Amino acid sequence: MSEGKGLIGEFKKFIMRGNVMDMAVGVIVGGAFTAIVTSLNQDILTPILGIFGGTDFSSLKVTLGNGENAPVLCYGNFITAVINFLITAFVIFLLIKGMNGINARLRKKEEPAPAAVTTKTCPYCRSEIDVLAVRCPHCTSQLEA
Repeated sequence: MSEGKGLIGEFKKFIMRGNVMDMAVGVIVGGAFTAIVTSLNQDILTPILGIFGGTDFSSLKVTLGNGENAPVLCYGNFITAVINFLITAFVIFLLIKGMNGINARLRKKEEPAPAAVTTKTCPYCRSEIDVLAVRCPHCTSQLEA
């Protein structure tokens, strides 16, 4: 019985993690978005393409065999599904491209200031020395402050 509680406890911990919840929200929004794209394709684009191409993809089919029970290949529905996929993929591509552009602009603004100068060059021997040095450790020249 302790295995069941441990398994249930692990499952609860898994479900309550933030990224799992984010994924669930993404799936729900994605489902709604897919319905919008499907409607866009079936109700707007397919009729417009039908005007120019003279055909409605959803009615394209081939009957294999004879009789009432002959199988039917509805390849027009497949073409519609491919168009839905391409539209969805293109919109997601544009969204990700936009988000990456915004992230790139934000990253440029958040770049840290250049580090403070910690060294300088000795004017006599051209050695690199500490910026606070008043005497060069290499040539022992007196330096201006």
